[in-house]
Amino acid sequence: MDWTKAAIFGASGGIGAALSAALVARGTPVLAGSRSGKPAAADGATPFRFDLEDEDGIAAAVEPWRDDPPDLVIVATGVLTLADGTGPERSLKQLDPAAMARVFRLNTIGPAIIAKHLLPMLARDRPATFAALSARVGSIGDNRIGGWHSYRASKAALNMLVRNFAIEMRRTHRLACVVGLHPGTVDTPLSEPFQANLPAGQLTPRRDAAANLLRVLGALTSEDSGEIFDWRGERIAP
Repeated sequence: MDWTKAAIFGASGGIGAALSAALVARGTPVLAGSRSGKPAAADGATPFRFDLEDEDGIAAAVEPWRDDPPDLVIVATGVLTLADGTGPERSLKQLDPAAMARVFRLNTIGPAIIAKHLLPMLARDRPATFAALSARVGSIGDNRIGGWHSYRASKAALNMLVRNFAIEMRRTHRLACVVGLHPGTVDTPLSEPFQANLPAGQLTPRRDAAANLLRVLGALTSEDSGEIFDWRGERIAP
């Protein structure tokens, strides 16, 4: 699928920057969002500033797009280990209310607020796609080993919101597609602390991850809205 304009939230992150670069290379105009608002690594992308924890700032950032909205929006944000080093909990004994709240603010609430302000302005007379990076560990049905409580729960909540938003959008934007994406284990700072024990070949370079995700997105239609897909295009159980 050829998109006329894309918006990447989290374009300074590993996957977001790779997605931005891949889209620019295709000739797609890219709005590249980051907390700093500095130009993205991809030459040709138009930078904008946003903060996942600032709703007013998000609303202000997207308002100029109202008359000419993007037809591809990717929320490529997420946190596994917090900035202070607090990592995913391996036991319920490690649960901390403040850490849990922050993980939910960044992994669930932030993407939801972006959707709140962007989904209604998507075109109603042509296809448009909204995708948020999720994770296979957010699948309740696929959970066999437990642990990583806050991260799993925040991504499970995000998956539910994706389904909710898709149902609501069908009433007004019948051609829209709202999905979650699992990119696999990508060579980024998010996965770096956990890369040592990965089987050979399981760590995906950022550029390859971006190509995989864009290939999946390019094959989706409004009939796929509300689903969560992995990097191969396979549905993930809720």
